[in-house]
Amino acid sequence: MNYNTCFHLLSFLFIQCSIVSLAMTVQNLNSDQFPLFEFNDRIVDPQNVLANNWTNSTSICKWVGVSCGIIHERVVALNLTNMNLRSTIPPHLGNLSFLFSLDLSNNNFYGHLPNELGQLHRLRTIRLSYNRLNGEIPSWLANLHRVQRLEMKNNNFTGTIPQTLVNISNLEILNLEFNQLSGQVPSSIFNISSLKRIHFRDNSLSGGLPNDLCVHLPKLKELYLNRNELSSFIPSSIDKCCNLQILELSINQFSGIIPKSIGNLTQLKQLYLGLNNLEGQTEEIDNLFGLEMLSIQAIKGLTGQIPKEIGNLLGLELLSIQAIKGLTGQISTSIFNISSLKTIALSSCNNPICPGPCK
Repeated sequence: MNYNTCFHLLSFLFIQCSIVSLAMTVQNLNSDQFPLFEFNDRIVDPQNVLANNWTNSTSICKWVGVSCGIIHERVVALNLTNMNLRSTIPPHLGNLSFLFSLDLSNNNFYGHLPNELGQLHRLRTIRLSYNRLNGEIPSWLANLHRVQRLEMKNNNFTGTIPQTLVNISNLEILNLEFNQLSGQVPSSIFNISSLKRIHFRDNSLSGGLPNDLCVHLPKLKELYLNRNELSSFIPSSIDKCCNLQILELSINQFSGIIPKSIGNLTQLKQLYLGLNNLEGQTEEIDNLFGLEMLSIQAIKGLTGQIPKEIGNLLGLELLSIQAIKGLTGQISTSIFNISSLKTIALSSCNNPICPGPCK
């Protein structure tokens, strides 16, 4: 076979491969284009952002809010946050089989989450916060094993937190705050060792916390459980969350002694224990030199003088101590040596749970 023959053969094969590749790309784009058009047809778009941009005249990879993969040129991310979109979430999104990230936050989506989203097994990020979604948190979320961020705060979800969320073994951020969730926090949640942030505040969650609360959470940095109806005691295993930076347990019904193990949380920056039925002194807190915010309102055992050791917390910006049985004596001048302090609230009250500022 001479040179010219080889050249023509290679050229022919190259052209054929290019045609096949182009055909596959067009097919891939068309397969993702249909569910996006269906999505667009079913939502109210007051600002016409999508109506003016999602057109046949441009590739879907150039549509606003759409990102495509380099290799397969399939839709891998859909970011439609802050567009004032209004509708139920159309089930057609479940056909975007290469989707890694779904962000519909800060809109006006309402109704239940469609079951079809449970088909998106490549998802890493789900962000649906600040909408009007309702119903129970669906059990099919447990099938999305690769999800790392699940953020659905500020909605109207009801019912309980599913035990099966433990199956999302790569979960790092779980944010369900500002909903209407009730029942006990599943102990299985605290077995997801990859978790870094747990935000459950401002719900109606009840019951106690597991005795081994932090045994399986070495990476946890933020634990928000405030403004619920949680009760029982604060587990002494809290210090196993050795990387914890924010601990918010205020405005619940916790009782018993503040565990001394809290003093081992050397990374702690914010500690809110107030407005519970807790008892104890501040000895376990005085060694938390990295604290920036400390609120221990309405702690039964806080009597007598405010410990001068609080003056060792040189990074403190907020100090709120409202004791039940009365604070007496002079305020230690060491507190006023904390140059970073911006807010100081010191008072006493006789009510076990002060509904407002104590006097």
